[in-house]
Amino acid sequence: MAKSLLAGSRRESAFPAISATLASADRLRALRLRGLCSDAIAHHQAGRFTEAVAQYEKILCLEPRLSEAYNDLGLALAELGRFEDAITAYRQAIDIKPNDPSTLCNWGVALSHLDRLDEAEEKFRNAIAVRPDFVAAQHNLSVLFMQNGRSAEARKAAERAIRLAPRNGSYYEHLATLRTFDAADPYLRKLERLASDGDSLSPRDRTHVHFALARAYQDTGRDEIAFHHLLAGNELKRGQIAYDEATTLIRMARTCALFTPEFIKTREACGEPSRVPVFILGMPRSGSTLVEQILAGHPGIFGAGELGLFEQETNALRDALRPVRPYPDATLGMAGRHFRDLGARYLDKLVRRAPNAMRITDKMPENFLYAGLIHLALPNATIVHTVRDPIDTCVSCFSINFSRGQSHTYDLAELGRYYRHYLAVMAHWHRVLPPGRIIDVRYEELIADVEGTARRIIAHCGMPWDARCLDFQSTKRPIRTASATQVRQPIYRSSVGRWRKHEKFLAPLLAELAADSSGALDRDI
Repeated sequence: MAKSLLAGSRRESAFPAISATLASADRLRALRLRGLCSDAIAHHQAGRFTEAVAQYEKILCLEPRLSEAYNDLGLALAELGRFEDAITAYRQAIDIKPNDPSTLCNWGVALSHLDRLDEAEEKFRNAIAVRPDFVAAQHNLSVLFMQNGRSAEARKAAERAIRLAPRNGSYYEHLATLRTFDAADPYLRKLERLASDGDSLSPRDRTHVHFALARAYQDTGRDEIAFHHLLAGNELKRGQIAYDEATTLIRMARTCALFTPEFIKTREACGEPSRVPVFILGMPRSGSTLVEQILAGHPGIFGAGELGLFEQETNALRDALRPVRPYPDATLGMAGRHFRDLGARYLDKLVRRAPNAMRITDKMPENFLYAGLIHLALPNATIVHTVRDPIDTCVSCFSINFSRGQSHTYDLAELGRYYRHYLAVMAHWHRVLPPGRIIDVRYEELIADVEGTARRIIAHCGMPWDARCLDFQSTKRPIRTASATQVRQPIYRSSVGRWRKHEKFLAPLLAELAADSSGALDRDI
C-alpha cells in the first residue's frame, strides 16, 4: 500500500549500554536483557512486529527505565497500525528522557496518522528545536505540509533537509513531487551529479535518485531518458524487496474459489449493520484519491484515507480462531458471530476518526481482496471500485516508488500478471455479490463528467447531493498518497492515454495484459 512518507527515527542498536546501567551483581539480568534486545531487533528488522512488541514488553518488565525500549516499542506498534498505543509508549519514553528528539519525531509521525496534525507539527518542531540538524524531523515537516496542501512551506522544508543531507536520495525524490523542473533547475543539476557518482551511493539512495530524475526529465519533456531512469529505479527496487508472486496470485485464486454464491448466501445477514463505512478499493493510481476527495467535500462524509484497519481486524480474528489458517481459509472457521464481531471491531476503530460523520471513507486499494468478507461483516457498507485504463494504471504504478507495499509494481511482467488476477477477482465479486453491491467508477468517465459521476457516487453512498463535492480541490484534509499534490488541482485530462509515449518500453507489460487469463485462476488453486 502507498502509505505515509513520514520517516520514523530508530537507533542502529537499540540498547548499546545496558550492561553499563546495571550493577555487577545483576550480570545475569544484563545477559538476559542483551538476549531479549537481540531478539527484539531481529524481529523488528525482519518486519515481525507482533513478535518485536512482545520482546520489547519483556525487556521493559526487566528494566522499566529504558527510554530506548519504549521508543522502539512505539515504532513496532505504529507499524501494526496501533498508533494510540504507540503514542502511549512514546510518552513513557519522554517521561524517562525528556526532549529526546528521536522520540519526539516518532511521536509526531503517530499523531499525523491519527489526523492530529497540529500536535504532530508541534512535535516535529520541538525535535528540531532540540537538534536543529535533525534531518528526519525536517523531512517529516515537509511531508506534513505537502499532505495538508501547504506546498510552499513543504518545498522550503524539503530544501532544508537536502542541505542537511545532500546525498540522501529520498529527500530529492520527495522534493521532485513538490516542484516542476525546468532545464536550468539547480536541483536537476544536483541530481545529475549524484547519478554520475552512483557507485558511491547505497542501492536505496540510487533507487530514489533514479525515480527523482525520471520525474525531473518528464517535466522537461525528455520522456525517453525519463523512462530509462524508471526502468533503472524499478530494477534496483525489485532487488531490495521480497515479493512472492506465486503465493500472492494463489491467494487471489483461492479467494475466488472459496467465496462461492452458496458460501455467501449461508452467511449473509450476520454482520454489523452500520452504514457508516465507505470502502474505496481497486488498483493504486486508478482515481481512488480523486473519488475520496470528492466524497470528503460532502459535509456528512469524512475522508479517512488509506487505512489498514480491515486487514488488521481480519488478521486478529484469524489468530484467535483454531486452527489458525491464513486468509481466505480462515473464514471457513467463522460463525455468524465472528462476522458481526469483525464488522463491529472495524467500525469501532473507524468511527474514532470522525465520531459525528454519517459516512467515513477507507480507500485502502488492497481491500479489493476482501470485498466478499466486507459484504458479510458489514452488509450495509458502501463499496466503490475505481477503474482506469489498464495500461495507464500499470504505467502510473510503475512510475511510483511506493513508501511500502505494492511489491508487484517494480517489474513490468509481474505488474501485468497481478493486474490480470486483480481483474479476475473483481469480476468474481460482481458475479457472486448482490447486483449493485459494488459500484464501478471509471476514471475516464469521471474526468469527462465530474458532476454526473459524483452524483452517482453520492447516491450509491445513500447520501443527499451537495454541490460542495465539486469543489474537491479546495477540500481541507490531509492526503497521504502519491496523488497528494495532483488532487488539489483542477481536473486535467492529460493523464488519459499517457502510456502511449512509452509504448516501445512496455512489451513485457502489454504481453501479460493481453494474455488469455480464462481458467488461469482455477489452474493456480
